[in-house]
Amino acid sequence: MATVLSRALKLPGKKNHDLGEYDPLTQADSDESEDDLVINIQKNGLRNFRSGLEEGLEPDSDTEVGQQKIKQRLAKDTADGHSMISGLNPEEKVVPSVVPCLRTAAFLLTVIIAMVLVLLCAFLIPCPQKDLLSTWSLRLGQETGVTSPLDIFDVNNDGVPDILLSFSPLRNDSTQGTSRPLVTVVSLSGVNGSILWTSQIHEVLHSIYCGRLLMADRDKPTCLLTGSSKFLRLLNASSGKTIWTMSSARIPSLKMTAPAFILPDLDGDETSDLLVLLIGENQPDLSFLLVSGGTGKIIGGLVKYSILGDGKLVGPQIYVTGRGAYYVLFGLGNVQAVALRDIYAQAKNRDAIPPVLVKQDQDWEKRRSGNVSELINIYSGGVEFLQLVPASDNNCSDLLITTKHGLSLLSGQNLEPRWTLNLKNIQSDPTPGYFNEDRILDFMLQVQSGNRLKKVLVINGKTGTSIWNITVPWRKHESKAASVLTADLKSIFLYWGEEPHLASNSSFSGTDELPRYHLYLLHPNYPSVLLDLFNSTATVTATAVGVSDPQKDAFYITVTADSAQGNTRDSYRPLAVSKLGLRWAMAHSNVVSLGAVPLKIKPMEVRRILSRLKFVSQEQKF
Repeated sequence: MATVLSRALKLPGKKNHDLGEYDPLTQADSDESEDDLVINIQKNGLRNFRSGLEEGLEPDSDTEVGQQKIKQRLAKDTADGHSMISGLNPEEKVVPSVVPCLRTAAFLLTVIIAMVLVLLCAFLIPCPQKDLLSTWSLRLGQETGVTSPLDIFDVNNDGVPDILLSFSPLRNDSTQGTSRPLVTVVSLSGVNGSILWTSQIHEVLHSIYCGRLLMADRDKPTCLLTGSSKFLRLLNASSGKTIWTMSSARIPSLKMTAPAFILPDLDGDETSDLLVLLIGENQPDLSFLLVSGGTGKIIGGLVKYSILGDGKLVGPQIYVTGRGAYYVLFGLGNVQAVALRDIYAQAKNRDAIPPVLVKQDQDWEKRRSGNVSELINIYSGGVEFLQLVPASDNNCSDLLITTKHGLSLLSGQNLEPRWTLNLKNIQSDPTPGYFNEDRILDFMLQVQSGNRLKKVLVINGKTGTSIWNITVPWRKHESKAASVLTADLKSIFLYWGEEPHLASNSSFSGTDELPRYHLYLLHPNYPSVLLDLFNSTATVTATAVGVSDPQKDAFYITVTADSAQGNTRDSYRPLAVSKLGLRWAMAHSNVVSLGAVPLKIKPMEVRRILSRLKFVSQEQKF
């Protein structure tokens, strides 16, 4: 083979070394393969070889054989994608080097994009707050002498709802009983209980409402304080500074009997207005007062109504019918209604009616047969509580009325009963929540059922029948239940009781020791299991529940008064406020098996499952 190639490469008039450093004769005796030989030819002399071919070769058979083999080899390499000729072109040698460059560039680009995404996630997705405590407790002062008002609202815009309440500073007995008690309104951080701001007033508060009154400047949320006598003030929710205070000079002989209710804008200043209900000291007449939400000034004059009834003051509640008409529901032991347009007309001496009050509802108006001042009778007979419940079949709310003898749900469209439940001694207003799968609100009731016993029931909101109940020892009457909506659109229910009492016909043996009250959690998916979240010997004076949206967790706020033996109502008791994260509480709770329905899983597994629940906030107007 070497001889053939040597002959093929001999050119006329040229020596072998003219081909460059390559000499085929010196390589003839080597052990290289034909592939190595071709490569060496490629490296050292193919250009001269081509020029030699152009000049012409000697007509030699061996030469023709060598040329034929070289052509065959070149054709084979070209077919395999490794053409020798293309590899010998300096301009074409750059082409293969572009592929690694492109691969490197693609890799670097991928890394850069990944780094940018990580940085964006780090800045845009809020990290869990390291100082967010699952539970904390803080001692504040002492009772004011009335039920502690409590509200939850995010005043510092950190994504975690904060706590607002009022209390009396600790004082000596010699300073108690003054005509103008000093009361402190405080805002506590929902993260760790630190004080955000305080405000001093000189009247015991009846209510604190934050974020509900809409101002012309929507970026400045407010807190509305309603006193127990003649006090009404609007604060900046972020700082606690006073925006306005209503003057009480127009109402010298009247006092407020209920929280101020928020109305639509009546005076055209793009701010919600207010309705205040007042009662005389020596006569049963009720009076309504319209107040501007923007300035705190009184709109028009007092509007008085002589009402018939005997019992607990009900309402007022602002109700909007399906046709967009506004009515005010109130009464003494009953439920009556008056059109808000009528109150405005009398307060302003029949001036022009604002556009928002123009609409009327004939289904409601036909119940009135006299002049515009006549009240509309809605329900009579021992009414204790009135609640507005969103209806599933129309665009207005139903009326849930709790009486001394039972519970009735009225359709808001035609005021006809949907169902009635006969049940005596209901101790607190029903707690709405979703217990079954029909997407209609159900209700948890607490009923005094015997000597130091109470029955806790869940009532089907569609039919008014009981779907769950338990009897527990109880020595108190004031015990507000609560519910929280979960991500799967069911509700957990929370209520207070002593140790579970499973035998409903057994009697409770009293003891001189202080009772220990337990906070129990019920989930509709596990009706035969309760979680014991928290217990205390202190008296619970106020509770509230909220949802922290960033963490999808719920929390329970408890205001308690020291119930140490020897204290009396004449000596106001120290107050403490506590926050309990529900997921944390469920993970550390005690599991109480009721044994009513056998479980397919272990009770401890129920606790593990429930401690992973996610909660969502919901605008409730119950």
